[in-house]
Amino acid sequence: MDTTLQDPLVGQVLDGRYRVEARIAVGGMATVYRAVDTRLDRVLALKVMHPTLAADGSFVERFIREAKSVARLAHPNVVQVFDQGADGSYVYLAMEYIAGCTLRDVLRERGALQPRAALDILEPMLAALGGAHRAGFVHRDMKPENVLIGDDGRVKVADFGLVRSVDTVTSTTGTVLGTVAYLAPEQIEHGTADPRVDVYACGVMLYEMLTGGKPHHGDSPAQILYKHVHEDVPPPSASVPGLAYELDELVAAATARTPGIRPYDAVALLARLREARAALSDEQLDAVPPQALSTEHGNAEDRTSVIPRSLTVPRPLPVNEEERHHTSRLASPAPLPPRRRPLPRRGVVSLVAALLVVLGLVAGVWYINSGQFTQVPPVLAKTEEQARARLSDAGLEVGEVRQAYSDTVRRGLVIGTDPAPGARIRDNDSVTLTVSRGPETVRVPALRGEKVADAKRTLKNEGLEPGMVTREFSDEVPRGEVLRTDPEGGVELRAGTAIAIVVSKGGPVDVPDVVGEDLADARAELLEAGLKVEVASAQINSEHEKGQVALQSPDSGGEAAEGDTVTLTLSKGPVMVEVPDVVGDSVDEAREKLEGAGFEVKEDRGLLDLFGDSVEGQSVPGGELAPKGSTITLDIG
Repeated sequence: MDTTLQDPLVGQVLDGRYRVEARIAVGGMATVYRAVDTRLDRVLALKVMHPTLAADGSFVERFIREAKSVARLAHPNVVQVFDQGADGSYVYLAMEYIAGCTLRDVLRERGALQPRAALDILEPMLAALGGAHRAGFVHRDMKPENVLIGDDGRVKVADFGLVRSVDTVTSTTGTVLGTVAYLAPEQIEHGTADPRVDVYACGVMLYEMLTGGKPHHGDSPAQILYKHVHEDVPPPSASVPGLAYELDELVAAATARTPGIRPYDAVALLARLREARAALSDEQLDAVPPQALSTEHGNAEDRTSVIPRSLTVPRPLPVNEEERHHTSRLASPAPLPPRRRPLPRRGVVSLVAALLVVLGLVAGVWYINSGQFTQVPPVLAKTEEQARARLSDAGLEVGEVRQAYSDTVRRGLVIGTDPAPGARIRDNDSVTLTVSRGPETVRVPALRGEKVADAKRTLKNEGLEPGMVTREFSDEVPRGEVLRTDPEGGVELRAGTAIAIVVSKGGPVDVPDVVGEDLADARAELLEAGLKVEVASAQINSEHEKGQVALQSPDSGGEAAEGDTVTLTLSKGPVMVEVPDVVGDSVDEAREKLEGAGFEVKEDRGLLDLFGDSVEGQSVPGGELAPKGSTITLDIG
């Protein structure tokens, strides 16, 4: 049975424009439909908030915020938002329609993916999120349902309904908004979110793509939340033996329970992904996974939910009573093997002597090859004090301590050693530590009044990236100069952050009406208004005489910036049409003939001819040429 037939919106036209054709998906806060924009005649996706939530101002605000946020993200891997509006109790977003499926559909059908396929999907996901993070937004609800895979193979991230500004402190006292299976520990414990919560969710999704199952399961949301806070995500190779070590490391980095150890944002994780991928062979990338793990644990953990904070308070898992009181039974004794005849005494002595020689040789080899050497213990992400203690326990000393900036490791933690962890080193030798100075911060320079090219150059010189450039009218700042930046000058940011630039279009100019004027007069009038003139190469027929302006773009009455260009299309003159001869015809017959030929008709009746019905004359004789659309006057008698 087609359930869409029961949906009251199917077949309706929202806002006088969007014809709803079919229901695509139902979520916790909204339903998505396939619809047609009747104005532009294009298929799109219509996301309609559940009417029960439309009365909640916070949810409506979130919807509107999604439209505005995604509209700023002009990224090929982000689902585009075209429009936002309301029709009665229905609040909607009109979005790009992607014909295809979701990553969740792929995982349900195929289970675990080959590493190459998993990375092929994750890479554009991170590119999309990286664009959002560098533009100042956090998604906060990354999950396979929000990753769309088009029939043409394109991967796009959707549903920025929980998006927040990076600079906004997102903390709640009573609830956590998100999807249980993908929530980062800090979201669960404190309700806070920055780009690293998206990094964590992507790490969980990578684990799921590589293994076919989620890393944490439980009988209730509370148990899953507890595990996110208190248990590391296991390495994928524990479930799929043979997976490359680099993939385990990538998942571990993204899902570190301490946010400071994770890559700072999706751009940093994307760099780690590409490094890991470059280290893998074709055989490792194309390794065929075993039968997929079961992912059927109910979809409650996959749905965006408002989760009571009482469920997110860490509490011990219940102890299985059966396991607590479990006692093992002794197995029946196995039959003893038959006794062998003992070796003669001389044979025993010879065997012992041989064993002593072998043990002596082994001990000597151990002393030569291992007794004087040890391995550099793992001290990455440890404090300098912890690293010194661990190195000391291994019989090693700390040599030079260097410092370096890091976007992914917080200040004071070790980001490198020389020799590297695991390397073979002589006892009592020294190890050089490199400690993170934290992310390099840069003060946004004051750029108001600078030319755009100079402003971009300044940002790069300061260690920042020029971001999106938009334009606004301004009576104060001359055209082409920077009006402001976002964030504004003086703000301290991480190096590499993108800075949006707003450029002045100058003061607004009223566009004069020059249609019907000669080209020379029209050009002079527009130049006097501070506008430039461009003449279209093609000409058109119009009611205006040849050489006069037939069309202008933009139209008169609108606003343009000083220096903007107005395009003029000149007239080729009117189309000349032969006038039908209608003298002697009835008025109705004459009107039909003339209007059919493209003319307007006017009747001229005297006082004595009010009831006449015969044409006695016409203003342009039949057989002559007249401009199409001109008026022919009939003399009625």
